[in-house]
Amino acid sequence: MSEIIFKTGEATVFAADGQYTDAMPEILIGTVDGPVGQAFANMMGQTAGHTRMFAIRACNQMVKPATMMVPKVTIKSSAYVNLFGGVVQSATADAVLDCVIEGIIPRDQVDKLCIISLIWIDPQCATDPNLDEQDLYRTNYEATKLAIQRALKGEPTIDELIANRHTIKHDMYDPDA
Repeated sequence: MSEIIFKTGEATVFAADGQYTDAMPEILIGTVDGPVGQAFANMMGQTAGHTRMFAIRACNQMVKPATMMVPKVTIKSSAYVNLFGGVVQSATADAVLDCVIEGIIPRDQVDKLCIISLIWIDPQCATDPNLDEQDLYRTNYEATKLAIQRALKGEPTIDELIANRHTIKHDMYDPDA
């Protein structure tokens, strides 16, 4: 595989019925000495309500390629922080590592690459007394892995987007409705 300078990918995996655990990561992956690495380094500072953290599998087990998790929604409670830095961090780290194990991310490039993952957690998760953390893990794991695969394969292709232009509608808004 040639050098990965700047690749983007996204995926959505829907929650089980009755859950607010949809996952919609947006991935940016590239070399540490390129534009992605520059963006990664610039994100090391913190912003109120948007705590950034590395994806780790456990204490002292930061995943490779280095992966920065960034919330898409303002963090307003410790319960949300616990989901972001617990269940979702675990799912993200496991997905990245499994992408290396399965050859999706080239093993010989793990120290040359970095990933920025924009993470969505529905704010209702933090207050849902019936939250299924296993489903939150599942959706984030599957979506992160799929987003990385799509980024590195260049999917969807422009031909696919053009072919689907009038047959696929946005899930949240249909301009023709």
